[in-house]
Amino acid sequence: MVGASTSNESSTVRFVLDGELVELSDVDPTRTVLQFLREDLCRTGTKEGCAEGDCGACTVVLAELNRDGDDISLRAINSCIQFLPTLDGKELITVESLAKYSNDLHPVQQAMVDCHGSQCGFCTPGFVMSMFALYKSNASPSRREIDDALAGNLCRCTGYRPIIAAAQAMYERPPDGDDWLRQPFGKQQAPIDRIEKLRALRRDAPLAISACGRTFHAPRTAAELANVLQENPGATILAGGTDVGLWVTKQHRELETIVYTGNVRELRELNVTDKDIQIGAAVSLSDAAPLIVEHFPHLHELLLRFASPPIRNAGTLGGNVANGSPIGDSMPALVAAGTSLTLRSAEGSREVALDNFYRDYMANDLRPGEFVETLRIPLPEDGVELRSYKISKRFDQDISAVCAAFQLGLEGDSVASVRIAFGGMAATISRALHCEQALQGQVWDEATIGRAMAALSRDFAPITDMRASADYRLRVARNFLRRLYLETQGELSATVYDYGRAS
Repeated sequence: MVGASTSNESSTVRFVLDGELVELSDVDPTRTVLQFLREDLCRTGTKEGCAEGDCGACTVVLAELNRDGDDISLRAINSCIQFLPTLDGKELITVESLAKYSNDLHPVQQAMVDCHGSQCGFCTPGFVMSMFALYKSNASPSRREIDDALAGNLCRCTGYRPIIAAAQAMYERPPDGDDWLRQPFGKQQAPIDRIEKLRALRRDAPLAISACGRTFHAPRTAAELANVLQENPGATILAGGTDVGLWVTKQHRELETIVYTGNVRELRELNVTDKDIQIGAAVSLSDAAPLIVEHFPHLHELLLRFASPPIRNAGTLGGNVANGSPIGDSMPALVAAGTSLTLRSAEGSREVALDNFYRDYMANDLRPGEFVETLRIPLPEDGVELRSYKISKRFDQDISAVCAAFQLGLEGDSVASVRIAFGGMAATISRALHCEQALQGQVWDEATIGRAMAALSRDFAPITDMRASADYRLRVARNFLRRLYLETQGELSATVYDYGRAS
């Protein structure tokens, strides 16, 4: 149902589309935004390519109030794995919406035409929406920023040169007439009327939906979340949906009860104390990354290569940690940094070191009714650096074959402190304790590195699978340690991200 009602019924999903309020009742909790657009609204500009958030053909843009409620963040996401009820309180922008911004083709679309950026056309709407998000959030992006903005969109026809040219040329076309100011990313100021429309959608009660034999809960506070999980200990906890969405679209799982964390205030907090960085479990990867890089600058490359912008915009750091995949890119660095977790339930809270959180493959220490509330990353001490490296078949938007992280403190030419963690080498993200022992207190030189590299074979017996052989993984792990040594010696200054990349 589309209308102008201001009902605040907790069982009705409400969002803005093309400036109008959309209200939906009896929503299937696992129906995707893509299905809704194509099948219910006949907005077929948004395409289904992979149904797993990999190709970008389904890209749409979401506008959402920031944590303070005084501005709007505008970001591209994959509609194929985004469940429809998660639109509640947001504004949805599709490729058809661009007509609202211009009397003719939008500047982004016109640039694609002029630069011959489209051939078969299937991927084009997704590229256009990623470019639109960039157009609205960055008035003068560098080539590298354009590359990153488009890293979640795949094209099988033209290659990317004309599409990148269109992203550079879109600013040369007459502006779209919308009063959304284009300034450097994170500095845009949304129009007041758009902010007010989203403020009007704020709820006095948590969202609760029952339809199609399934239920969906969206609590607003950590206490409400704890109570819902106590009543539904077997519920599926949904954060960004970048993994859970695939359970439905690819594995065809039937999820009976879903509890969404994206509206929980405490889980959206992001703070820095004199001891640590505190990241709520529902903070998106895109929001968490700048603060992490501010204190751990050598993680910049890893976080750029973490999935793609649409995945980082939806996915959460807490979800990545709770999911516990042995090839999750965030966990090696978090383990090496000494991160701890606050786990909460209706019975109270407890602190667990991330080192001790994983029990076995895809199994963690969460008890029934418990959830990850906060990640606490200790601030680095003077002279201590944290670096993380990843190797994968594709450079961008690919899962790691091996991911390594090293926290190293040197005093003179000796190793004063060291923590090393690897992903892709065992059933869980694991510390390399024998390697650490071979380094601790030793002179930081070639001989020590050689002994530490050899010690890795005592820490890990990796498997062979579709991503890499066991021998390859062990060689990569050892070479990552050598790379760390060469970088600290000033013998290797260019990062992998610099090779073949325009500035």
